[in-house]
Amino acid sequence: MALIGYVRVSTRDQNPDAQTDMLSAAGCEELFVDHASGKLAKRPALTEALRYLRNGDTLVVTKLDRLGRSVKNLKEISDGLQNRGIGLKALSQGIDTTTPGGRLFFHMLAAIAEFEHDLIVERTQDGLAAARARGRKGGRRPKMTDNRIKQARAMYDAGDHTVQEVADTFGVSRATIYRHLERTETKGNPEY
Repeated sequence: MALIGYVRVSTRDQNPDAQTDMLSAAGCEELFVDHASGKLAKRPALTEALRYLRNGDTLVVTKLDRLGRSVKNLKEISDGLQNRGIGLKALSQGIDTTTPGGRLFFHMLAAIAEFEHDLIVERTQDGLAAARARGRKGGRRPKMTDNRIKQARAMYDAGDHTVQEVADTFGVSRATIYRHLERTETKGNPEY
């Protein structure tokens, strides 16, 4: 029954000492340190820590946000640990899933966070629907307007410019120029 610590700092510039000191003071025998954003799927030290843990051990973090990328990800990690007989402690939040009260508190926090996420999604969808009802379309405005497409076609047809030069002129990729050149060809050619 060992306490195993996991530390994550978002960038190489950040110093993990505060977290490592806190975990060492809590009695962690082994520490695994990642220098990676929490949003990244690949966190080698976390993978190594999860492999290292055995039945009866406890994974210790300073705060839950150091462990998971999202509520869903945290829940997956917690459930995986619980299925293997491994506890989870978050020191700053006082969460300890090795106790019934700690498990209840963790699941309540996860449920509240998931509920908050669902509300945000619902409000976003309502806002988008209201904007559509007013005739607004979402997304980025196209860089190639009808006038710019005509200019690009004229530059290309003149034969003085390469597709790359045309693309550079309008600040778009070659693929965008090719796509619009193809469209203007198909519009003007009844065989298509």
